[in-house]
Amino acid sequence: MKGIAYGVGVGPGDPELMTLKAVRLIKENEVIAVPGREPKETVAYKIAAGAVPEIAEKELVPIYMPMVKDRELIEKEHLKGARTIESYLDQGKNVVFLTLGDSTVYCTFSYLQHILEADGYKVELVSGIPSFCAAAARLGVSLTEWDEMLHILPAVHKTEDLLELPGNYVLMKSASHMKEVKDMLRKSGRSVKAVENCSMETEKIYNDLEEIPDDAGYFSLIIAKEK
Repeated sequence: MKGIAYGVGVGPGDPELMTLKAVRLIKENEVIAVPGREPKETVAYKIAAGAVPEIAEKELVPIYMPMVKDRELIEKEHLKGARTIESYLDQGKNVVFLTLGDSTVYCTFSYLQHILEADGYKVELVSGIPSFCAAAARLGVSLTEWDEMLHILPAVHKTEDLLELPGNYVLMKSASHMKEVKDMLRKSGRSVKAVENCSMETEKIYNDLEEIPDDAGYFSLIIAKEK
């Protein structure tokens, strides 16, 4: 029988925020795939190692997931990564692929999942705590109350007039254009808070829009609420 590929969310950064199921799957399986060229240097691995130290003795499989705009290169590497995982599945071995946050929200494993399933392999997703939920909890704010709507947007700088809908917003993946994002938020008149590197040792909290630096790091997440 062929093995199962598990896309396992390891949460936002704090090993204590990993689920019991994620911990169990890492402990029970010998092949752990990690998005990156050097598994032990990746954020996902370091999070998991904090909860499951024995992961260091597992067979760690690097899966390169380039963050570039070259679609041809991206598709080539995704196919290569899927084929690497399939080589273990064909041996009857399960593969646990570690991914930051939740396995269904802007997840790197999704690209591999589509290929694996198209090739006839079984895939299971294991949910983890999403970064925006962890950030809201860290800030002590609710994302929604009563019938409020919640909008989760990536790379918000690419589109204009995105904050016109009623409700609250989570802005992700916009650190490289933070200045433009901040200008848009000022015009929206919303109450803004942000977390950089949520639940990690390098975590920084910003309780006001003007506190957010223009050079905020990649793992920066903004919550903008109606006043």
